[in-house]
Amino acid sequence: MRASVAAASVLLLAGCSISVPRPATTAAPSSSPKATASAAAPAIPRGRAPAETFDVDTRQLRLSRGADRPLPVTIWYPDADAGRFPVILFSHGLTGSPDDYAGLLEHWASAGFVVAAPTYPHTSRGAERIEPLDVINQPADATYVLTEVLKLDRRAGDTLRGRLATDRLAAAGHSAGGITTIGLFSVARDERLDAGVVLAGSALGVGLGFVGPPAPLLFVHGQRDSVVSYASGKAAYDSVPWPKAFLTLPNGDHGESLRRGSQAFDMVAESTLDFWRWSLYGDPDAKRRLPKDAQSAGLGRLDDNLG
Repeated sequence: MRASVAAASVLLLAGCSISVPRPATTAAPSSSPKATASAAAPAIPRGRAPAETFDVDTRQLRLSRGADRPLPVTIWYPDADAGRFPVILFSHGLTGSPDDYAGLLEHWASAGFVVAAPTYPHTSRGAERIEPLDVINQPADATYVLTEVLKLDRRAGDTLRGRLATDRLAAAGHSAGGITTIGLFSVARDERLDAGVVLAGSALGVGLGFVGPPAPLLFVHGQRDSVVSYASGKAAYDSVPWPKAFLTLPNGDHGESLRRGSQAFDMVAESTLDFWRWSLYGDPDAKRRLPKDAQSAGLGRLDDNLG
């Protein structure tokens, strides 16, 4: 990375969190073959997202990608008797943790998604040392975590055995986690991913240049964001060559809308959820609802180029 980009990354990442209250080491996969669902249980048919709201369970998974890269993972998943659910890999912001986003991630899980959120070793709250530029290593961490989580679908006796739609995968993240997510569709492309959501993120640190098979992306950004500029998020969006949408929050800052109870939380939660329902379940009704979701209470507007 050039020195100028590195310096800019430090400045940009110096406040990227929102504020709210090991098995054997294996190498990151060198390639990302498209996963296929095993035959233990049928997936919910494409074209229709679940109509019910599920209770949500959580569990912890302790992973490590090398001695210096412990990656504990929190998983939110539907408490359901049957069915396979799409998997979303979520990346937290600088000095944040998965629990900071529990309201949003639980909301997704309650609608029929499994959400796996790693705690990154050098950008999370409570880390022994905070290294903002370590975000450039996080796409590889995310790919490794996704691979390990998908193994649970075939692990005898595991709670998630036969419960993962391993052919319906996505990534999302906030701030530094948004940068990580962009990396997964560009410089460190994980071709298993079918869709992504970037919350207050940009391409700084990973660069532009989206590659691989088309994957619809939804960007969400506040125009009053003083940490990751609205312009930088829009520049990343403009470079996406695939179906895409940009949800603008005219009064939004860097992370307030991601806190349950905030004015815009419900709007962001429903907009992102309907995007998942469309992109991972193929539900056309969810896609049609997106513009209305975004305009809820006049809190947002959607630029829709999803096709």
